[in-house]
Amino acid sequence: MKLRFCGAAGTVTGSCYWLEHDGKRLLIDCGMFQGNKSLRQLNYGAFPFDPAAIDTVLLTHAHIDHSGLLPKLVRLGFRGRILCTDGTRDLLTYMLPDSAEVQQSDVARLNRRNAQRGAAEVQPIYTRDDAERCLAQTDAVEYRKWRQLGRGLRARWWNAAHILGSASIELEAEEDGRVTRLLFSGDIGPGDQPLQGTPQAPDDCDVLVMEGTYGDRDRARLDAKSRRQILRDEVAAALQRGGNLVVPAFAVERTQELLADLALLFDSGALPEAPVFIDSPLALRATAVFVEHAAELSEGSTPAQFRRANFHAAESVDDSKAIARIQRGAIIVAGSGMCDGGRVRHHLKNNLWRPESTVLTIGFQASGTLGQVLLSGAPAVRIHGEEIAVKAAIRSIDVYSGHADRGQLLDWAMARAGKGKPSIFLTHGEPHALAALRQGLIEAGIAPAALQIPALDETFELSRGRLHSLRFGVPRLTGETAAGQDWHNRYADLLVRLAKRLRTSKSDAAREQLLQQLRYDLDQDRNRP
Repeated sequence: MKLRFCGAAGTVTGSCYWLEHDGKRLLIDCGMFQGNKSLRQLNYGAFPFDPAAIDTVLLTHAHIDHSGLLPKLVRLGFRGRILCTDGTRDLLTYMLPDSAEVQQSDVARLNRRNAQRGAAEVQPIYTRDDAERCLAQTDAVEYRKWRQLGRGLRARWWNAAHILGSASIELEAEEDGRVTRLLFSGDIGPGDQPLQGTPQAPDDCDVLVMEGTYGDRDRARLDAKSRRQILRDEVAAALQRGGNLVVPAFAVERTQELLADLALLFDSGALPEAPVFIDSPLALRATAVFVEHAAELSEGSTPAQFRRANFHAAESVDDSKAIARIQRGAIIVAGSGMCDGGRVRHHLKNNLWRPESTVLTIGFQASGTLGQVLLSGAPAVRIHGEEIAVKAAIRSIDVYSGHADRGQLLDWAMARAGKGKPSIFLTHGEPHALAALRQGLIEAGIAPAALQIPALDETFELSRGRLHSLRFGVPRLTGETAAGQDWHNRYADLLVRLAKRLRTSKSDAAREQLLQQLRYDLDQDRNRP
């Protein structure tokens, strides 16, 4: 048996694990990379495997960093079945076509700029037609029911309580009379979110591949009332500033949780009924899926709260553009959650430079994303090739995270370890988070030799219950570049700083001296062998 880490290795996104057993080749997830531009560029490159040779894809959940490259996989020759829970399949019906449309829109904008600069056109990673073909290859499975995948190979899905339909996937592989049990965690829920219950998984396994997004931090344990109080304080302060409140939000689960709490705060009079604009067609469609699956949500939670007179849906591009005319008093909820793309970037362009406005992040911000750059205190950022001053208040709350924190991850892992103390691979986290989680597991009693933090594209061989790392070629991206700010981030920062220096220089002579020095350095570099 061979296991290759084709994504979410040393970084939070791009979840994709390639598994070969007795001639069968599986993928567990096929997600899109998000983060800095170098990381996102991997989405356009070749897969580190032959898509046509994959027999089956097992999907943990619908988030784009776990599912977003499935249409590309189909486009390049995958003809097998994609297995996932019913809730995940229903969400994919909207999420994958939406992903295709966002790419096509972003590429169209980029190509207009490229034409002006004389640069070559680029193509989207996939189209809506590719997404529709992908959906036709998707089958639903039930939680906790085994699905046969081939001789001596079967899988079942356990509720991971991360988002609607999310799952940890258990695999049993038999070889020479020996059964090896593998568990892929997917994204593990914290167990205390408004719409989800407690994550479930089997108690014992031989190989555990688990996420470590929050492996280096613990969050305060809050009840629903305390969570809403934190939200109320932030929203009230933002409205008091006199401008708009822009909330970058993930379309699935986070948006629904946020709106449900806002509705309760409006109903109780804790907040004045400010207009709320949901500028995410995907979030609106996902809400309809939540209605269909209301029986699967936590007791007492219902998406019916989303229908209020002061909640306004921005379906079309014209609806979205109309919001830009509002300069004060509005709450604008728009995707994407890390500000990596989508309509929120337009709202940031319209509001970041206004001192009276507020931006409130409510989810994880990966290194290199615009959301993380804003939280780092950048005085200016570049959006769609334009420099935007950051004068708005930049705020963040972490009470809506769908991920287990450090303590919850440790508890989850030790409950899965059983008596055998499995081999554990730590993925889906930035290096500092994974290192902290590894240390916590060692302190909890896991042998250091049993813990691995795989590199991108690293392959391991499992033989007679023992794991061996195999040699691999040059990885598509190093861990340092994947997890931090890349040269694109530094280039954007340099342009912003250069523009500010030129504007604030005391004389044209000082400006010319600076430019001459830069030209000299560039000429010297060009003349080096």
